[in-house]
Amino acid sequence: MSIDEPWMTLHWRAEGSFEYTNLLFVPGMKPFDLYDPRRHHGVKLYVKRVFITDGLDGLIPPFLRFLKGVVDSEDLPLNISREMLQNNPMVTKMSLAITRKVLDSLQEKAEKHPGEFFEFWSLFGPVVKEGLYDAHSHREALCRVVRFHSTNGDSLVSLADYVGRMKEGQEHIYYISAGDLQSAKNHPQLEAFKAKGIEVLFMTDTIDEFWLPIQAEYKGKKFKSVTRGSAELSKIASDKKDAPAKTLKESASSVDLTEKLVAQLKSILSGEVKDVCLSERLVDSPVCLVAPENDVDIHMQRLLKKSQDYEKTHQHILEINSNHPVIQKMKTMVANDASSELLKDTAFLLLDQAKIIEGEPLKNPTEFVRRMSLAIEKGLLAG
Repeated sequence: MSIDEPWMTLHWRAEGSFEYTNLLFVPGMKPFDLYDPRRHHGVKLYVKRVFITDGLDGLIPPFLRFLKGVVDSEDLPLNISREMLQNNPMVTKMSLAITRKVLDSLQEKAEKHPGEFFEFWSLFGPVVKEGLYDAHSHREALCRVVRFHSTNGDSLVSLADYVGRMKEGQEHIYYISAGDLQSAKNHPQLEAFKAKGIEVLFMTDTIDEFWLPIQAEYKGKKFKSVTRGSAELSKIASDKKDAPAKTLKESASSVDLTEKLVAQLKSILSGEVKDVCLSERLVDSPVCLVAPENDVDIHMQRLLKKSQDYEKTHQHILEINSNHPVIQKMKTMVANDASSELLKDTAFLLLDQAKIIEGEPLKNPTEFVRRMSLAIEKGLLAG
């Protein structure tokens, strides 16, 4: 594609109570000022082939501000002012019809030419998703257009695709928020979802944190972050042949030690985390951090930490994988000496490990290095 070649061209004539002709382009390159709040769309308004104005507010919605082209009306008066145009009901009707046409064309492109649509979405996807936040009248059409990366592979996924692939017993559309795609893929909170073949959507744009609470659900299925509250995986059937078998029931003594470890970790990490509990979302990792059910998503917490005293009032929950070798060793440590410094160091080391994975700053990097060096030393000596 050459530098000035449009990604898509739309040309049609609207007829009825009033008539206007549209020639619109979706550019093949992202404008340098796409996210500048002062930026206007690139569509010019003509009346009977006479130029009237460009970038008119109300003609093209902000979430389509990358559009370029011309709209030529046969019915608007030639001497109308820009101020009167912005409140003109004819312009409002034109805007609704133009937006509907563009969204329908984007949806058709996504379904018939997913490879080409991938190019468009990589350039303008975050902007289009802004409409889910502030364009209620177009939300249904936008839900058909928007696409996401997911644990299902490298192809983009529509919400309809996701719902159509949901497992028996699955009640939610699961997603995970992260600063970028690679970070989302590496989250330990995904381990049990992957093991059971449950698809998780990746939300990697800042706007995702704002439209999701407003949208709340799609086709009766509520959105649920895998880093907030309980995972509710026990309700969902798995069709993967290589899914891990159910953990054997623990003996009474083992259950007792697990409960003692959880209680001791709560005591050691008091003031550092809101709670410590067993996890059903971990398979390979020893620990992870999640947000309480009634709190904001863990990624949103990180975005909000610029606020004063945020950490004091919004703490994470530390989930532990009772089947992990490190946790098993810690249970033995509790049985031998629940107040040992080694148990305390290990608890803080695991907490810092979970924070690093979440991209959070360590409270005391010097202590982290000391504990890590001690763990490496003991491991080398044991070997």
